[in-house]
Amino acid sequence: MPHPIISEFDIIFAGGGTTACVVAGRLAAWDPSLSILILEGGQHTLDQAAHVQPYRYTSHQAPTSTTMTFNVGNPSPRLNGRAPIVPCAHCIGGGSSVNAMFYTRAPASDFDDWGTEGWESKNLLPLMKKLETYEVQPDRPTHGYSGPIKVSSGGYKLGVSEEFIHVGTTYHKRQHVEDTDDLETCNTYSPWAKYIDGTTGRRSDAAHHYVYNQAHNANLQIWVGKRVKRVIFQDKRAVGVEFTSDLVSCPDAGQSSSIVRASKLVVISAGAFGSPAILERSGIGAETILKRCNIEQLVNLPGVGENYRDHNGVFVPYFAADEAITMDPLWLGKENVVQENLAQWKVDGKSLIAQNGSDAKIKWRPDDDELKAMGSAFQPRWKEFFQDRPDKAVAIFALCAGTAGLRLRILPPRNYMVACCFTLYPVSAGSLHIKLDENGQEGIDFETGYLDDPTDIVPLNFGYKRMREILRRMPSYRGEVPAGHPHFPTGSAAVCGETIGPVDLNAPDLIYTAEDDEAIDRYHRSRMQTTWHSLGTCAMKPRADQGVIDSRLNVYGVTNLKVADMSIAPKNVGTNTYSTALLIGEKAAMMIADDLGIECRPCSELSWKSPRSRL
Repeated sequence: MPHPIISEFDIIFAGGGTTACVVAGRLAAWDPSLSILILEGGQHTLDQAAHVQPYRYTSHQAPTSTTMTFNVGNPSPRLNGRAPIVPCAHCIGGGSSVNAMFYTRAPASDFDDWGTEGWESKNLLPLMKKLETYEVQPDRPTHGYSGPIKVSSGGYKLGVSEEFIHVGTTYHKRQHVEDTDDLETCNTYSPWAKYIDGTTGRRSDAAHHYVYNQAHNANLQIWVGKRVKRVIFQDKRAVGVEFTSDLVSCPDAGQSSSIVRASKLVVISAGAFGSPAILERSGIGAETILKRCNIEQLVNLPGVGENYRDHNGVFVPYFAADEAITMDPLWLGKENVVQENLAQWKVDGKSLIAQNGSDAKIKWRPDDDELKAMGSAFQPRWKEFFQDRPDKAVAIFALCAGTAGLRLRILPPRNYMVACCFTLYPVSAGSLHIKLDENGQEGIDFETGYLDDPTDIVPLNFGYKRMREILRRMPSYRGEVPAGHPHFPTGSAAVCGETIGPVDLNAPDLIYTAEDDEAIDRYHRSRMQTTWHSLGTCAMKPRADQGVIDSRLNVYGVTNLKVADMSIAPKNVGTNTYSTALLIGEKAAMMIADDLGIECRPCSELSWKSPRSRL
């Protein structure tokens, strides 16, 4: 039975995440006559409190959340047999609508290392500046001051973050600078800016700032609750997509398929998980993968779904002083605290509502003593990759004022701090592909690759020790939450527990035995998790090197089909990936406009007008 063809557009976006919003919004502003359709499996985020009030980002990680898809990886012996869970966004705006809003940018050399024509840092810097309004400091040469995305310090200054920086610059003996996101500076302590509008106190996301503010343009349409099944081809030319209702966001909908046609272009923008799956369901991928799913191969492209990358994160809880200001009361939903902060936020955009809990970080590189303490296993990786690249950090160390998620539900209600460590360039890579279960239902065969390379765990193990030394010197420190730390042997000097206060800045470091080190290693294999930075599965590389798209985002072997999202990154980037997703969107918009002969005029209409009332 033929599928009904319900409409035709010039351009169809299969997925409505960060990059899709950027590209669609730019193109619609440049040429309002262009008919554009965004198909998104999730729901709208327009003016919804859970998306625009920054402090509520933690709610999207709840197991019952419908704004995220929880992808389950295969069990791994390197993770003590665990099956890791890796969420990705499932709503308009994608990660920009649900992430923690950390403003971080990759070093310029990351883009140069991609080795892709047109994507060198010197060509990308104008776009990095174009997309942002940097409200933190004036007149910074690598920052922009008139773009749609607002960057600020948030609506409340957290004292515990100032403690973190003070201990970092005294005990840890690193410098302090205001801006470590200038594309080159690292290994210094700094404030951590946020994707929060400094005037309104709202999240600064791609949905509101690129597409929702163009509701006047009837040619830009967004259909939510629609899951793209596959791309439709005629003689290897993409001419449309087939879609069904999404069962997560539309559980009562039927599963009949429809087809919508694209006269000019189809852009797959479904993220590191969704984009390779759409390609494989469309017959583009490795023969063995397609054959086991009973899909006829259209193009042999074995790189589809390979090269999966992420950052490795560990989040370790500590007790904080009763008098410390943390996010815990808000995240616990204490009504009086929430209402008090909401009242102020509605007036001036300030208060803890406009906070994500983290005001300080260091893009950390080990010094000689730290390298020695890390042992011989990491030395080859250091010399091969980091030693002569002084702009590349090994990890980000940061402090979060409060604990969220599962920990918050099982720990006694009080104040907490969390030591955050995530490594930026793990060696390990994974893969993800579609598969059919015994009932013929589609699932994913997902190998995260986490900690497969033995060098990847070394910075985590050292990071635990260094961060513990920093926190135990902070005035707000009141000990370690034992259930959230390694289980050290009885009698060890490293045994964790509650204390009455910090140690002196000049106190000696804890001494860890070989047994203690084994406990830390086991802990990380049991606790290390995603940082929600999945990328690389439709890599922009030469076809012979398992590439999926060329430098202009065209899928190899077909025409009128591009991919634009974090899946295209051929190598990892040393940053929270929202900044890179925005950048890819701006670059993709320029390329598509060039392909279609559209003039890329200034987009003053993309400047978001702050609403008179805040949710």
